[in-house]
Amino acid sequence: MQNQTNSCRISGFHLTSPADFRRHLIQSAAQLYRQRIFSSFNIYISVGLQGDTMKPVNIGLLGLGTVGGGTAAVLRDNAEEISRRLGREVRISAVCDLSEEKARQICPSAAFVKDPFELVARKDVDVVVELFGGTGIAKDAVLKAIENGKHIVTANKKLLAEYGNEIFPLAEEKNVMVQFEAAVAGGIPIIKALREGLAANRIKSIAGIINGTSNFILSEMREKGSAFADVLKEAQALGYAEADPTFDIEGHDAGHKITIMSALAFGTPMNFSACYLEGISKLDSRDIKYAEELGYRIKLLGITRKTGKGIELRVHPTLIPESRLLANVNGVMNAVRVNADMVGETLYYGAGAGALPTASAVVADIIDIARLVEADTAHRVPHLAFQPAQVQAQTILPMDEITSSYYLRVQAKDEPGTLGQIAALLAQENVSIEALIQKGVIDQTTAEIVILTHSTVEKHIKSAIAAIEALDCVEKPITMIRMESLHD
Repeated sequence: MQNQTNSCRISGFHLTSPADFRRHLIQSAAQLYRQRIFSSFNIYISVGLQGDTMKPVNIGLLGLGTVGGGTAAVLRDNAEEISRRLGREVRISAVCDLSEEKARQICPSAAFVKDPFELVARKDVDVVVELFGGTGIAKDAVLKAIENGKHIVTANKKLLAEYGNEIFPLAEEKNVMVQFEAAVAGGIPIIKALREGLAANRIKSIAGIINGTSNFILSEMREKGSAFADVLKEAQALGYAEADPTFDIEGHDAGHKITIMSALAFGTPMNFSACYLEGISKLDSRDIKYAEELGYRIKLLGITRKTGKGIELRVHPTLIPESRLLANVNGVMNAVRVNADMVGETLYYGAGAGALPTASAVVADIIDIARLVEADTAHRVPHLAFQPAQVQAQTILPMDEITSSYYLRVQAKDEPGTLGQIAALLAQENVSIEALIQKGVIDQTTAEIVILTHSTVEKHIKSAIAAIEALDCVEKPITMIRMESLHD
């Protein structure tokens, strides 16, 4: 009997058994699957390589001052690099400025618009970059742009710190993004760090040198022993200080910035009205000298800290140990120290102002918007780092409730018993003395005494100071400067 073999032929393959048939089906399916994957991969690669054919990102620029001009320069000089990163061109389609001549010189291919409200309504503007500054027309233009569905990039810390609680909810309602990296510390990417890089952490505290003008003045006073007024004139001559320097030297600028960072760190609305502000205009060069002799340096710090009783939010001159990195940030440079539960201490350092450093942050925000514009709004990074429903009001501690160490400079009669009376009044308020040093005799009858205290609640040190100033042997006022170890 002749042997018979069950066989069949499929697409040129001769299969001699059911097992061969099953094996062929599996191999064919695998081949088809691989072909589909590679086909999709080729499509993906093709789209990526053809990024330069994608629709450009059109910018409407409000303001061509220092930062506005810098933004135009960055977009022009680094156009190829930006396009390589983004996959499309970023171009300025319209500009609004007081000077048409300057606008046409800096942005010759852009439409010049006199009315900012016309610019924020233009169909050829995707992103409005607000660089007017202030809270007048800038606020109205930003709100109108959001109403018109335009995304926003701004370097305006005053606008956000004072009106962010109005701007961000409207942006969420209209499904637009508001980016503001350049509003805090110029070119340092601290907003990105707080909103994204540290998202796995509970942030404990932030302390920052965030005003270059004040830091320059304090650095010069320390290095040269000069008086505040003399260094301020030098800063104005060099262009580091405005003709009216109040905004910088009295802590308002730093207050806006620490308010924004505090909101991002702790998931709160903006609380600028509750931020304590104390500037550097009353600092004496003697205090800077004495601090140096004791191993400290004085810096204007913006500080926010989460405590069991609430959030500290304050700006003031501060003695910090000279061994700390922040103590060695000099000139007009900025630095921000963030302490978080998982990562520990991180420090961000760089240029806090200037045309190109700040413009670098502005353009980075434009790129972020262009990358995320087509993403589901639920998957965008929240404006204030936390989901909107999780942004909740929290208690801002009054200064009387904060805990700190203190530097006191007292002028008193050089006579027996004076130091004992001062020490007794401090002890009466439960203020412990770490060091008490007589620095010398000012004249034949008056001595200058420097006291460093251990940590205490501020209302206690203020009560002690009031009692000491009431002594007949003490001249008023007593100088008080807060201290921070930065070891939290």
